[in-house]
Amino acid sequence: MTLLELFSVPFMQRALIAAFLVGIAAPAVGTYIVQRRLALMGDGIGHVAVTGVAIGLWTQTSPTWTAVIVAIAGAVVIEVVRERGHAEGDVALAMLFYGGLAGGVFVTGLAGTGASRLQEFLFGSILTISVDDLLVTMALAVVLILICVGLSPQLFAVSQDADYAKVAGLPVRFYSILVAVLAALSVVIAMRTVGLLLVSALMVVPVAIVQQLTRSFRMTLLGAMGAGLAASVGGLVLAAALSRTGANVQPGPSIVLVALAGFFLVWPLGAWLRRRRALVAPFPETAPEEKPVDEAHPHHHGEKCGHVAVEHGDHVDYIHDGHRHAAHVGAEGEHYDEH
Repeated sequence: MTLLELFSVPFMQRALIAAFLVGIAAPAVGTYIVQRRLALMGDGIGHVAVTGVAIGLWTQTSPTWTAVIVAIAGAVVIEVVRERGHAEGDVALAMLFYGGLAGGVFVTGLAGTGASRLQEFLFGSILTISVDDLLVTMALAVVLILICVGLSPQLFAVSQDADYAKVAGLPVRFYSILVAVLAALSVVIAMRTVGLLLVSALMVVPVAIVQQLTRSFRMTLLGAMGAGLAASVGGLVLAAALSRTGANVQPGPSIVLVALAGFFLVWPLGAWLRRRRALVAPFPETAPEEKPVDEAHPHHHGEKCGHVAVEHGDHVDYIHDGHRHAAHVGAEGEHYDEH
């Protein structure tokens, strides 16, 4: 069976749709999580959501909806503890995370369900996603994308500088809790794609990729959604291609590894761009002050003098002793530009 024929099978089509939507929605939420310096928040919520999945298996109801309820409750608790900033807050969150994971395994045992059933949610099982689960994923993903894009000015303000947002009159607590709830929903819709233990990577890594290249928040948001889409669909295609060779590769880890490979490919370009920006504008864009040339200064700048060269109008300055230094002849005589 060729790769094209493989994707004509209904279960692969459902997997492709889920990968497409989750690849866009998860990084959209992850952009705000990274902006708030809470990159591991998704991982913590994923641990808590394990209990929700186990409750669904125990009560023989939908694990997706029970995971939604428990994940949202856990996300709100995480946000409240973080906001209060108690010294013991880290310990409380650690107990919540590990308690959620241990509680999920324990409840699964009470339900008489094997570990393999829970493993579908821990590491993802996108190839077995049902029509009902796909419809829930589609609905939640669309809601996430609309909120993340539609409320981007407010969510960015709260994520970037909560104090400024409060002075500006924004309900900071409401938007902070909203970001936490969005993260919980993102974890739930991605648990069948990459799994609860790997979901944080799909939320964070695409953002890290795009941050190497962009400087504005809006471009980072849109770029992260595109990078997440490429990693999610690319990882699924890679797993499908390897399966044709007889390998038993799961799409979840494949998606995460594709995303990480994208980061390591882009990182050298990002480092080069940052260096280039520093060379072009190492100082604030202010008018330079002319200073007389120090006649006692014996150094003659040139291509191999070891100082950074910066284009300045029709000539080249060299960064030396904290200023742009090159002898110019003007109305006031010889001078160099001081910053």
